[in-house]
Amino acid sequence: MRFVFRWGLRLFLGLALACALVLGLAWYLVTRSLPDYDDSFTLEGISAPVEIVRDTYAVPHVVGATDEDVYFGLGFAHAQDRLWQMTMFRRTAQGRLSELFGERTASVDDLILRLGLYRAAEASLAAQTPETRRALEAYAAGVNAWIDQVNDRALGRGAPELFLFGADVAPWRPADSLAVMKLLGLQLSTHLSAEVRRARVALALPPERVKDILPESPQSIAALEDFAALFPEGGSGDAPFDVAEAFLSPLPAPGAAGASNAWAASGKRSASGAPLLANDPHLELTAPSIWYLAELQLPSGGIIGGTIPGMPNVLIGRNADFAWGLTSAYLDDQDLHIEEVNPADPGEYRGPEGWLPFETSQVILRVKGAAPRTLTLRRTANGPVLPGSVYDLASVTPPGHVMSLDWTVLDPADTTMSAALKLMRSRSVAEATESASGIVAPAQVLTMADRRHIGMQLIGRQPKRDPAHETQGRLPSRGWVAANRWDGYLPYADNPRFLDPAGGILGNTNNKFTDAPFPAHVSFTWGDTQRVQRWQRLMQAREVHTRDSFMEAQLDTVSVSARTLLPLVAGDLWYTGSAAPEGTPERDRSKALELLANWNGEMSEHLPEPLIYMAWMRFLQQRLIEDDLGGPLAASFGRVEPLFIERVFRNVDGASAWCDVKRSEPVESCTEIARLALDDALVWLHETYGGTLESLRWGDAHMAHHDHPVLGGVPVLNWIVNIRQSTSGGDQTLARGQTRGEGPDPFANVHASGYRGVYDLNDPNASLFVIATGQSGHPLSRHYDDLSELWRRGEYVPMTLDLDLARAGAEGTVWLRPEPD
Repeated sequence: MRFVFRWGLRLFLGLALACALVLGLAWYLVTRSLPDYDDSFTLEGISAPVEIVRDTYAVPHVVGATDEDVYFGLGFAHAQDRLWQMTMFRRTAQGRLSELFGERTASVDDLILRLGLYRAAEASLAAQTPETRRALEAYAAGVNAWIDQVNDRALGRGAPELFLFGADVAPWRPADSLAVMKLLGLQLSTHLSAEVRRARVALALPPERVKDILPESPQSIAALEDFAALFPEGGSGDAPFDVAEAFLSPLPAPGAAGASNAWAASGKRSASGAPLLANDPHLELTAPSIWYLAELQLPSGGIIGGTIPGMPNVLIGRNADFAWGLTSAYLDDQDLHIEEVNPADPGEYRGPEGWLPFETSQVILRVKGAAPRTLTLRRTANGPVLPGSVYDLASVTPPGHVMSLDWTVLDPADTTMSAALKLMRSRSVAEATESASGIVAPAQVLTMADRRHIGMQLIGRQPKRDPAHETQGRLPSRGWVAANRWDGYLPYADNPRFLDPAGGILGNTNNKFTDAPFPAHVSFTWGDTQRVQRWQRLMQAREVHTRDSFMEAQLDTVSVSARTLLPLVAGDLWYTGSAAPEGTPERDRSKALELLANWNGEMSEHLPEPLIYMAWMRFLQQRLIEDDLGGPLAASFGRVEPLFIERVFRNVDGASAWCDVKRSEPVESCTEIARLALDDALVWLHETYGGTLESLRWGDAHMAHHDHPVLGGVPVLNWIVNIRQSTSGGDQTLARGQTRGEGPDPFANVHASGYRGVYDLNDPNASLFVIATGQSGHPLSRHYDDLSELWRRGEYVPMTLDLDLARAGAEGTVWLRPEPD
């Protein structure tokens, strides 16, 4: 027995020592990729020393003798902190994810290759100005200089993820930066999925009910009815899956593309007498954030704000005299075309004057663990042919037809990068308005302020559509009809513009901002009808604004939707219940109604009322639409649609018909459905969270999910790489935290303001900004999540161009010195 114990102990100690050695080696290798922010390098590619000062929060302040040296320094800093993220952006845009992740991403690569994002980026390089090409080359050289240092100094391959997946990092190229911008355009796209959804609804509902479920585009009713008449046979069948839901898919979920807030006050509405500007663009939450804070000290002056790793420009921010912000414009810059395939020759499609050959090419799709695949790509005069798995295109594509896409992002003459670099150097609203004229895609609303003026401008090219277009771009149209094809772009002068309004305040929350008729309409689908109401109230509540009042507006969590819907839905239920014993459904219903009756609509993480309200509205919407739309289509309306519920309970144009369950004999009233939905919600809340209604917390359901895109689902590692936080706000608040809308945690916050900035043109160095995670992409860095708690609490960090101040609190300084002659 003693012998067994002795050898068992030795075996245990040996295994423990081996595990310790393995863990120690792994720790050493992983920590080798942590960059030293206090270092010096001698490098080729710069004309003079470049200084990279990292402040307390690791925000780099890059100083150089020439523009190219500064761009080199930014590329070096981006690569130090976000090399894995940059390589993933590039692989996604190239359609090369499956080389690392196998079959899980094959459908994503297939789509990206068919779209031709990277080919469009390569083609647009020639359209850039000479200055922009030099900036792109210098930035790429800076990225590559760090990659060389990683290899020469054995710095852990540059990122922990590169150990796990064994991927070689190819040198960065100028076209890679353009491809990252086009990938951003894909992530901000909304109209492809909107067209498919409208078509599916048109095929499922009578025309008089379409306007209820799609109330934001009431003018589309005739076109929707026409679609069903044009293609009465409907689609060729449902796709087995939606590529938008695939692992690492860059396609936004329907209704979850770009959102944002931006507003500005002129000097007469500012306490300081100088303009103010606030901006918080909303994108999918990830760890690390897509945003990276940086200052570029160009010879012409400093520029500071939010950058995206992989691109050399400050995308949003300020310089000494000018500040700007961006919001998603919801410009209709995508059109789907139904192309008829020649039944006698599948290599041809119908054109306006007869059959035409598809433009074809072949590419190789490499999939880890499988044989390479040869894809035959097809294009028509309208654009690339898409697979039926994109947003379930197959369900609205008639047999014998395919679907093509016309999209401004694929323009080979795209000059957006040149215009963006020019924009960040602008010193006035007038100069910025002119600088932005070269922006093609993605379309944005540019909110601007200089020391005297404020302005707002739609930037991006508007497709020039024929007034006789069959569907006006709201639905897939027949590709062989000449009137359905684009005829170039509308002039930049036609883009809506607002300068120095009489009221002294302007802004955008993705709301409709023009009443121009088609084809100068900008869009029939907008991103907001609710937040803008709260914004208007907050802006008009004060005669003058301050930096702090703008911050308060950014962080406002009051839901106008809740204040509108609850009196409508609960109007016949409040204070009508009879006495009931504790623990019964009737008692729970009475408690819930009492809590909601005394609630002011604030979506605070600490309150139970927001969770009760959201659960009730979600189950109510499900009961209203499932009977009419059917399971799969109803599931695509996972988030609460306030305008739909409002129309139903106000019985606008007979919309209360949704309350009647078609498959039951009795005629149900809206009050009955509301009561049943509340009972559904209360049962779900008890099963999911337990406890009493008073003990519920909205923040427990509305956790912000800053998840690592690749490792976030891996057990154990997800504890290290994911950042989870209890948050306030919701789908319809200014402090927007869009909910997932599906799955076991439907109210998780997955899409929010990854960047917040407030700029004071009276004292620009008093401006503030913050991002949602931290600057570093390395999970073991203290800068991986050090800004996230500030972001959650609604706090900011200084946004200064004062180099002495940055140096005084610097965590370290990296010096890049040129090779001696």
